Amino acid sequence: MGKPPKELGNTIGVSGSPDILELDDGSFAVIGVDVTEELGEIPLPDARCASNERIVRIPRNTLLAARNDIPEE
Repeated sequence: MGKPPKELGNTIGVSGSPDILELDDGSFAVIGVDVTEELGEIPLPDARCASNERIVRIPRNTLLAARNDIPEE
């Protein structure tokens, strides 16, 4: 979704490529840096990270570049 990581300057082709993907079932997947340990399992009072979940960080420009491709419904 949005522009490719290389176009956004978020990868050098050797390391990771943060991105937002729309899956076949309509759900989304995010490729980013795992920050679960840094933020803890309860990053906000109403947000919890289950043992099978990870909190990932993506560059701001990755989300902004994808926003026009994210459907409203």
